[in-house]
Amino acid sequence: MSNILGEMGSQVGLTPARQNKKEAEEQAKKLSRSNVNPSFEPDDFLPQSLSPVKDEKKKPGDKGIYLVNMNEKNLQEVEEYEPYDNRVVEHPTTNTETLLHLLKGSLGTGILAMPHAFAKSGYVVGAIGTVIIGVLCTYCIHVLIDSCYVLCKRRKVPSLTYTAAAEAALSEGPDWCKACAPYAAHVVNVFLLIYQIGTCCVYVVFVSENIQFVLTKHFELQVTVTEVMLWVLLPLVLINWVRDLKYLAPFSAVANAVTIVSFGIICYYIFRDPPTLEGKAPAGKIVDFPLFFGTVLFALEAIGVILPLENEMKTPKDFVGKFGVLNRAMISIIILYVGMGLFGYLQYGNEAAGSITLNLPSKTEILASVVQCLLAFAIFITHGLACYVAIDILWNEYIGVRLLNSSHRVIWEYLLRTCIVLVTFGIAAAVPELDLFISLFGALCLSALGLAFPAFIQSCTYWYYVSDSERIRMIIKNVIVVLFGALGLVVGTWTSLDGIIRKFSAHHDLNATMIFTTEATLLNDTLISP
Repeated sequence: MSNILGEMGSQVGLTPARQNKKEAEEQAKKLSRSNVNPSFEPDDFLPQSLSPVKDEKKKPGDKGIYLVNMNEKNLQEVEEYEPYDNRVVEHPTTNTETLLHLLKGSLGTGILAMPHAFAKSGYVVGAIGTVIIGVLCTYCIHVLIDSCYVLCKRRKVPSLTYTAAAEAALSEGPDWCKACAPYAAHVVNVFLLIYQIGTCCVYVVFVSENIQFVLTKHFELQVTVTEVMLWVLLPLVLINWVRDLKYLAPFSAVANAVTIVSFGIICYYIFRDPPTLEGKAPAGKIVDFPLFFGTVLFALEAIGVILPLENEMKTPKDFVGKFGVLNRAMISIIILYVGMGLFGYLQYGNEAAGSITLNLPSKTEILASVVQCLLAFAIFITHGLACYVAIDILWNEYIGVRLLNSSHRVIWEYLLRTCIVLVTFGIAAAVPELDLFISLFGALCLSALGLAFPAFIQSCTYWYYVSDSERIRMIIKNVIVVLFGALGLVVGTWTSLDGIIRKFSAHHDLNATMIFTTEATLLNDTLISP
């Protein structure tokens, strides 16, 4: 578990290994080896490893994917290099362990929002749409991993990060792509950063709403969500001051167990009274479909979790294939999400909240309150993991490298960690709308990271390495995926922002009305008093 958390936390920067002087020296020795291209760092040094997967469709002697002007000797060297053989994993995981990790990773705020997503789409459109989006996400993950594998073979490195793969792919694409290659890493980092900060905002709202719900419904205390956010702000800052993910591993293990138990109890509440189709719509309004799309994409897309898990496998070749770990896991996850969304919507209808936990009868049943508190704790721990990635991007890529000689480097790092938590708190407190946040960041970031970028990377990777007819088929296929992702990004983001603006305006008008009413009452009392 600690290895996987470390891999997830090292997606773009400050890894535990870099903090250890001895291990850093070992990494330097590895980099000095003659068989490593210095422009691409080894897998256990670079963050967010995109563990490459061998394309089983290509026979060992097939030279069709390589440049025709490569001489026979270089071509043979490229074909003989196997990234998996050069990957070193201290504690590799089995196929079953990887599958379980993927399934546990799917149980979070996303799946809890699925009933609300189905309320926007209807139960028929929601079920079909979730399956289609899930299949498309799985396909794009395959495309991305395959492209990284090919790029790794050409550069003779064990693996590439998402950012390095994007830059490498564009450098091998058409001339106009080569001109954009130096900026590719920054574009990917921006989307990763926005996504991770957005995820942290979702976590802050989720934790605060569930705690506030228990306090108001069960204990009948008059507190607001914003007040609860202020209470949890200091603990959030402290947990994000942890610089090494291995110290969070025990808490994460407890959170996983708590999450699994909580989901079992949620299923009990869903099926305690038989769900019914009465009053439920098979199809929702077209204007609400972008919200459904963003929510499902936020829930299903796991590009930051799947790849580190694959990198830790004992037999990474088993990750892909028709019956590989990835396909088996994604099929199971899609079934879980369709089931939660469908039956949750049939049980609660249009009253389904941004998190199904808010529909539980915590006012009358202690068990419902316990579930809400347990999941609030689990997501609180997860906030530290998600925020770790955002810190890595900013610190190691942009800020920390400029403070190498500073005597206050550690202080600056803690200041950055605190600022990121304050930013997530400020955004969440400004508009504490869980469903709109999930849809917004799903549409804005994952349409690009999970759909458009992998298709674009594949096109550049194979641009000069396939025949004209194959290139045309590849372009048509990837253009459709890119357009679908771009459409989801634009429409989904606009719809979510419009909803947030409307909610914010309504909240502002309500406060103004309450203030005006209070002042009028006070004035009236003053005038009629003797």
